[in-house]
Amino acid sequence: MARRYDSRTTIFSPEGRLFQVEYAMEAISHAGTALGVLSTEGVVLAAERQTSSKLLENVSREKLYRLNDNICCAVAGLTSDANTLINTCRIYAQRHLFRYNEPIPVEQLVQNLCDLKQGYTQYGGLRPFGVSLLYAGWDEHHGFQLYHSDPSGNYSGWKATCIGANSTNASSLLKQDYKEGLTLKEAKSLAIKVLTKTMDSTSLTSEKLEFATLSLGPKGDVVFHAFSAEEIDALIKEEGVVAAAAAAQAQAPSS
Repeated sequence: MARRYDSRTTIFSPEGRLFQVEYAMEAISHAGTALGVLSTEGVVLAAERQTSSKLLENVSREKLYRLNDNICCAVAGLTSDANTLINTCRIYAQRHLFRYNEPIPVEQLVQNLCDLKQGYTQYGGLRPFGVSLLYAGWDEHHGFQLYHSDPSGNYSGWKATCIGANSTNASSLLKQDYKEGLTLKEAKSLAIKVLTKTMDSTSLTSEKLEFATLSLGPKGDVVFHAFSAEEIDALIKEEGVVAAAAAAQAQAPSS
């Protein structure tokens, strides 16, 4: 039945579904995992790096992007589609800065981009963008914020969420372990813990992971820090030691 209605984004099925939008979301569910965790001190973004060849000379970030001074994002889906949306976000942010001489509010940027994405589900001859984004940002109105948007143009605010492969399991772990008032360090630990349990690889290394934080610096400025390979390996090692110590303590007989 679906084949009669999935050739155009403008045709609803008798059940009221747009199959092209659902297909785009299905493509995202097979992409690398990306998650975000909101804390009182900032936002943590982490993403699974796709397997890359060792012959590549320059290995740049492909899942985490900085949009302007106070907003960054993680993507899951088609990287080519993501690049187009990232460039559009940067244009929106710079236009607002030029016009009003202040950084664009986080939700306003998300809403502007979602308006664009919704248009690609409404007009003939177009297809939805096959990518979901997690936006981490700070503004003077609402402080640190974490948003998620999908190909349909919908967006929502979250304390912790995940997109991409194994997002259902990761969301369950986040719901179970997330606590109000997390510090930035605790948010990083939670992100590593969830990725360790949900990624399809047997071991977590810097070759398979991208990691970044958005926080306030000593002077009150917003600082985006993308972790280097050495910092990621050190963080994974530190969390592994902590997890091993906690497991040993749990197995020790009580006196």
